[in-house]
Amino acid sequence: MNRRYRRRKPMAEINVVPYIDVTLVLLIIFMITTPMLQTGVEVNLPEAESKAVEAEGDAANPPIVISIKEDGQYFIKKDNGDDEAIQSDAINPSVVAVLAQKPQTQVLINADKSVDYGTVVTVMAALKNAGVPTVGLITKPEDQ
Repeated sequence: MNRRYRRRKPMAEINVVPYIDVTLVLLIIFMITTPMLQTGVEVNLPEAESKAVEAEGDAANPPIVISIKEDGQYFIKKDNGDDEAIQSDAINPSVVAVLAQKPQTQVLINADKSVDYGTVVTVMAALKNAGVPTVGLITKPEDQ
């Protein structure tokens, strides 16, 4: 009868098993979500002191060239035609229309050196979101 009425002593240790379970669940969640958070724009940048790269486009499949002038005007050149003035929100539909017919067409950006870096990256990101696999940048050699 003495055993029956005896009080239990409080335990002075912390049970860490639930904390380990929570930590492992959080680790798995972070491992899964981290690769999804990394976004970027693939860019083909020329290296210093290298030879000029020949364009992959030929007469039957010329590249699309998007030009950005210093004053913020946008131009697009398709199918070896002339540069046409275009609004920034109309670039993606024009490029997607050409890529739907000719999916191997290169897309190049020709921006003035005084154009804000953010403007060029915004155009590149919009093209990437529209489904363009790679975007190239047009540069000129330093001696010109």
